[in-house]
Order: sequence, then C-alpha cells, then structure tokens
Amino acid sequence: MRTLRRASPAAPSTRAPWGWAFAGLLLGLLLVGVLAAPARWLAEGVARGTGGMLQLAEPSGSLWNGSARLLVTGGAGSQDRSALPGQVHWRLRPALGALRLDLRADCCTPAVPLAMRISPLWGGARLLLADAQTQWPAALLAGLGTPFNTVQPQGELTLATQGLAAEWRAGRASMAGGADLTLRQLSSRLSTLQPLGSYRVQLRGGDAVSMELSTLDGALQLSGSGRWVGSRLRFTGEASAAPGQEAQLANLLNLLGRRQGNRALISLG
Repeated sequence: MRTLRRASPAAPSTRAPWGWAFAGLLLGLLLVGVLAAPARWLAEGVARGTGGMLQLAEPSGSLWNGSARLLVTGGAGSQDRSALPGQVHWRLRPALGALRLDLRADCCTPAVPLAMRISPLWGGARLLLADAQTQWPAALLAGLGTPFNTVQPQGELTLATQGLAAEWRAGRASMAGGADLTLRQLSSRLSTLQPLGSYRVQLRGGDAVSMELSTLDGALQLSGSGRWVGSRLRFTGEASAAPGQEAQLANLLNLLGRRQGNRALISLG
C-alpha cells in the first residue's frame, strides 16, 4: 500500500519582493509624471473645450501651477485674435472627485482668484464658476470677429456671474446659470463721437443659451437678442442714433448693418 506524503509548504518566492519593488517603481514614475505634467496639457484642453475661442499661448510651468498669455479668437479657422494684457496664472488641485482651479489675471481679477470646479462626466466634463465680478478691457472683444473687429471697441467691461456652469458632452456644450456683461464708456476708432454710450449684455443658460443686448445710455442706441445654436451665435438687432446725433453716427451705422431708414439692422450667424 502506497503511503501518501503530505506536500510540504512552498517556500516563499524570492521574486515577490522584487515584484513589489517593481510595482512601486512604476507607481512612483507615474506619480512623478502626473506631478510634472507640462502646462501645455491645460492649454490644449482649454482650446479643445472652447472650440479655439480661448487659447493659452506660451504656457509655462506645470499643469498644476502655471501661467500663459490669454488669447480670444473667433474660433477654428478665424484670423481674428486679441490678447489680454499681462499673464493669467492658475493653480489646479484635486478636490473630492473633481479638480479645483484658481485663476488670476494680472490686469483684471480681484485679489481673490476666480474659483472654478471641474468635474468629469461620462463623455465630457462640467465646469462650475463661483459667483464673482471682474473687469476686463473691452478691446478683448475684437478677437471674436464680426462685428467687433470692425468696431474695435474701447472701454471697460464688467462681468458678473450667477451660478454659471458649463458642460461638454460628446462634443456638445451647454450652459446653466447666467452672466451680465456691462460695457461702460464704449468708444470706437470708427467714430469721432466719444464715448458712444454704455450697454448691457445678459446671458442666460438653458436648452439654448440666450443673449439680450440693451442700451444704458449714450448717443448710439443698440438692442437685440440671440441664441447659440451649437457653437454658433445667431443674433438679430438694430442700431440707431439718438436725436440730434444722426450725422455724426451715419458712417458707423453704415458699417454696423444694413440700413433701413435711420436704423442699421444687425444680423449674425
């Protein structure tokens, strides 16, 4: 009768410590790679997410702490662009399944940076901007193309946001919340009348982002409304001169849109 022998316990593998060391090395290299990610990664993400309308030029530093020059353009294929004076600086940190982005611009933001929260979504991302009020040069609008590149606006632009959030899913963008842009003491190289007036643009989110333009005061009267369809703005409005200012504003009105009597009809998109 054959005697069954009990198998002796296997000796600990001498390869196990080396395996753990190799895994630790890979994890360390991965962590170093993430921490040392270049600033251009953020620049590429901003350009893709905004369809090229916002660009971070000459980025320096890292993905987590960096700076760049901010450019505003008319989007893909546009030849129009304008640059924000000075630099923009960012600080990016993980925050409970999301990323917190603190943004500061040399020219325009208050002492407290703009705070944003970026959350990943299936097939996209969501950006939530904390309520804030900032001031920007109106000349930046010229980069958006027609009609701003013709008007070449000068003045002070105040941006106030309320619950503003943007989402990108499967290549489509949507917006919730609202923003008010107030343009004060607008002037243009196309007119000898300075300033032309002060104006307000109200943006409201929803299934389609809407825009309303109104005049606060001034010789040039502007009004209109529009909606973003996909990535394109469709806007209809009109411009006219306040009583007694028709002659001084005639050339500017001719450039703004198709004349119909004393009005210029503006159509975009």
